[in-house]
Amino acid sequence: MPGITAPQATYLGELFRLGTEGEFVNPGTWAAALDVSPAAVSRMGRRLEKAGLVERRPYRGVRLTPRGRREGAVAVRAHRVSEAYLVRVLEYGWDEAHETADRLGEIADELLVARMEKQAGYPRRCPHGEPIPRADGTIEIPDDAPLTEAQVGDRGRISRVKARDGARLQYLAARGVLPETEFRVAARAPFDGPIRITLAGSECVLGQELARLVWVELERAGSPSAES
Repeated sequence: MPGITAPQATYLGELFRLGTEGEFVNPGTWAAALDVSPAAVSRMGRRLEKAGLVERRPYRGVRLTPRGRREGAVAVRAHRVSEAYLVRVLEYGWDEAHETADRLGEIADELLVARMEKQAGYPRRCPHGEPIPRADGTIEIPDDAPLTEAQVGDRGRISRVKARDGARLQYLAARGVLPETEFRVAARAPFDGPIRITLAGSECVLGQELARLVWVELERAGSPSAES
């Protein structure tokens, strides 16, 4: 990725993930997502602002400039295509791919990303369900929401899983909580208690912490599957 360093690409990629539609992002949220200190984010923010890659506003936060958005999309595309390649071609588990994809994405140029994308079958989403930016930097934003917003009786399919650590991903996979899986909310305990869902004939109970990481696309009233 000519013109920016690997650390800059990492920061821009995370900002792209957090503010996909061009929103301002709280610096604290940015720091937490990167697992770095607020001081580190502040230092990098100043460098990126000087380079014309981000815009910083008091009391509003940080957002990507058009150039920064392009660079952020490149970084995210390289990472998510790498994950898809590792899982689909090299048979990594979805719980194993993230850290390796981080390293692979840092060295992948456009040609390597394009070849991995082809070998992986031109995936539209990474193994965790996150949309992959196109080569032109555009991205399709899913119409989804956290499982915690679903109500008893709601149906739909799992869209993406916003967990990165292997333990959580292994736990969810063992219970069938995977992208593209259809589900129904069977019960919800009161006072932010666990949510029980049925999927593929089995049941799974998720606490609020995990349920917030599982994003779902709900069936809309009037759709054929919703009426069946």
